[in-house]
Amino acid sequence: MVTYKTGDVVEALKNKEFDVLVHGCNCFCTMGAGVAHQIKTAYPEVWEIDKMTKRGDETKLGTYSSIGVEDGRTIVNAYTQFDYHRTETPNVRYKAIIDVLEKVRDDFPDKKIGMPKIGCGLAGGDWEIVGWIVENVFKDREVIVYEL
Repeated sequence: MVTYKTGDVVEALKNKEFDVLVHGCNCFCTMGAGVAHQIKTAYPEVWEIDKMTKRGDETKLGTYSSIGVEDGRTIVNAYTQFDYHRTETPNVRYKAIIDVLEKVRDDFPDKKIGMPKIGCGLAGGDWEIVGWIVENVFKDREVIVYEL
């Protein structure tokens, strides 16, 4: 079951509205813009864990890195796009979103998930597609999607 809320996903994590924050990342360990930058600023250790992965490695697509933060909550860097440069076509990879969300679903079976409209900000994805993916991957789970 997906619930939509208006608000800041980072503040929602701090307010303990969910257990696991999943956000989209590129494969170049930048976290320089969008929600990723916001998370990097609030939780620098998230970027440190991202930098421990191989920069520019396309095989990261569909996988994630993660780190525990206060009170047993976790932040997941979901590798859903290869590059970060704006192009005429979206950078998001829908297959990567499916793969990583299935891993998150299986790896955090008893946790409430929160996320922005993953892959649909700077990565240029279509929420009609991504929303359908989220609904289908988490059909029996509570997920909160935050919109600014």
